[in-house]
Amino acid sequence: MTLTVRNIAHARAGDKGERVNVSVIAHDSAGYERLLRELSETRVLAAYAPVAHGPVRRYAVPNLLALNFVIENVRGGSVTATTALDIHGKSLSALMLAIPLFGNEPET
Repeated sequence: MTLTVRNIAHARAGDKGERVNVSVIAHDSAGYERLLRELSETRVLAAYAPVAHGPVRRYAVPNLLALNFVIENVRGGSVTATTALDIHGKSLSALMLAIPLFGNEPET
C-alpha cells in the first residue's frame, strides 16, 4: 500500500478568485513533521499541474499542526468566470490528499 497525505492528515480547500487555498492538517505531531519534510511547494505544484500554473506558496501553522498552501493561476478562472463543475474549488483538497509520501509505513 502506498502511503499518501490522506493517511496522516485531512484537508480543506476553497477558491479565492483565480487562486485556491488548501489547508492540510496533520492528525498528530509526527504527521506534521512528515508533512513539513515532504510537502514542498515544488511537490504541490507538480501535483496540481493539470489544474494550476502556480506559483505555490506554503505557510506553516505549527500550533495547529497545519500547512496552508496558496496555489495561483488555477485554470478555469474565478467563480464567476469558470465553466468547471466545482466552481469553488472544494474538491481540490482531494488532489492534495492523494499526493504520495516517501516510504510505505506511517512513522511511529
